[in-house]
Amino acid sequence: MPLRKHPLRVFIIVAISFMVIITQVPFLITIWYSLQRWNLTQPGNRAFVGFENYATVFTIGSFGPAIVNSVVITLVALAIVLIGGLALAAMVNGKFPSRGAARTLLFIPFLVPAAASALMWKNSMLHPTFGLINGILGFFGVAPIDWTSQQPLLSVIVVSAWQWVPFAMVILLAGLQSQDESVLEAARLDGANRGQVFRYITLPHLRPYIEIAGLLSAIFISQLIDPIVLMTQGGPGNATTTIPYLLYNTAFRGFDVGLSSAMGVLIVIVTIPIALVVLRLFTRSFQSGGGR
Repeated sequence: MPLRKHPLRVFIIVAISFMVIITQVPFLITIWYSLQRWNLTQPGNRAFVGFENYATVFTIGSFGPAIVNSVVITLVALAIVLIGGLALAAMVNGKFPSRGAARTLLFIPFLVPAAASALMWKNSMLHPTFGLINGILGFFGVAPIDWTSQQPLLSVIVVSAWQWVPFAMVILLAGLQSQDESVLEAARLDGANRGQVFRYITLPHLRPYIEIAGLLSAIFISQLIDPIVLMTQGGPGNATTTIPYLLYNTAFRGFDVGLSSAMGVLIVIVTIPIALVVLRLFTRSFQSGGGR
């Protein structure tokens, strides 16, 4: 039999079948739900309505602000993550006492659950009366700020970025440690200063690592919902409403299975072309990196 001649095919077929079952089957079910009018509070009104839910999504008043907020939070938080991660990686890359302990301590925020992180920031760091940040600002004569009400978007961005900076730090630290010391030494002997070495040697070398850290961080930051649910509830108004939060609100508070399924399908349709472009850019980057 063909499978006996090629036993590895059995494992490949099993793996592919497993992936199809756990990814594509639920997605197909979601598409089917999106074509129905189905609210769990009105089980008797369930009916097939075709693409009505998709049209309804674009009439939701908070849908537009949710898209804008999702993009802003992801891009700004991603910039903080990459810059902060690179700064920390450069800081702990050198040789100094207790280097391992310093790296471990800096990585701890990434290990904190997102919900615990959001509650810690809300009740300890950003509290309008007892918060550490307002306490520090008070020394400089700055009036207390109710961060989650007056600066809700900034609060969500800071909490999201704080948790993912250590992740970028680890990836970029691996890139820094993979540099050829002889190349760096040769550049210094040629008269290059630290800035020139970083700009013309280190930064090009780190490009694949920056892209990996950026892609993975962007994927997870764009899906974060814990800081919004626990800190701002999407408000004030729609100030911090994002696509994941809007979907969560529609499904688990509005109990509208059909409408929330349509939102999910639309998100997938929009993100697939973006993912393909990013994947192509990554492939070219690694191919050019391998050719150097």
